Amino acid sequence: MEERSDRLDVQVSVGDRMVLMRVAGEVDIATVAEFRSALWSAPARPLLHLELSELRLLSAAGVRALLAAHLRVRACGGELVLVDPSPVVARVLRVSGLHRVMTILEPTAAIEAARRPVAATAHLQLAA
Repeated sequence: MEERSDRLDVQVSVGDRMVLMRVAGEVDIATVAEFRSALWSAPARPLLHLELSELRLLSAAGVRALLAAHLRVRACGGELVLVDPSPVVARVLRVSGLHRVMTILEPTAAIEAARRPVAATAHLQLAA
């Protein structure tokens, strides 16, 4: 499953227990509807990992979309995890306070977590 525009690229890989969504480009007022659509159309699994290392911009509209997706996934008994946010996105997550609400894995923690069973996944958050 893939959604692609000139400014936003979303690629989805589906496993038995996890959906991995790679998001690259920019999430702003012009692309947030496409981003939200990708989040809402992700198959239901216990874990939804958003890999954000190639996301260059996350606007307030993108923050709202992430929070809504987090609440929606949690209401269904799952967990949305942000993986390896780019430095700019990590700063937005800290400034907006999302780092206190959502699980954020840095690259080494994400690799270690992928090696463990889903139930034993570690949850590391960026420092405030």
